[in-house]
Amino acid sequence: MRWVYRIGGAAVLVIVLGFGYLWYAFQSPYGYAAPANPPIMDHRLEHHTVFVYGTLRYAPIRWLVMRRAGTATPATLRGYTRDELDISPATNAQVDGYTLSVTSDELKRLDRYEHLGERYRRINVKLASGQSAWVYQRL
Repeated sequence: MRWVYRIGGAAVLVIVLGFGYLWYAFQSPYGYAAPANPPIMDHRLEHHTVFVYGTLRYAPIRWLVMRRAGTATPATLRGYTRDELDISPATNAQVDGYTLSVTSDELKRLDRYEHLGERYRRINVKLASGQSAWVYQRL
């Protein structure tokens, strides 16, 4: 009977640690300091367009980061090539991904998730459709 309590206790510990990690990685204010001069964001706009090509293509990740999954619309970024979780300029290349319409607060949450200024920078690009969008590029 003791082994049941031990297995139950271990399961609870794993669950608590798992949720703790997810909270720390996606939501907590700890472990990340926003850059002093982030890319200019027009706060008058109700929504911003973001082009995603990596982990943010998946609705569960977007839900954890932005607190909603949002609607992902297929899009193409021409003049870039993808190398795992990075993009770099390349003639005659393209990166397929999705666009998301996000609020200013959600864009700040995405900046935190991408560790803006530490791991990624946010740049404005022109998509194949002619639409302007933010995209995260590795530093």
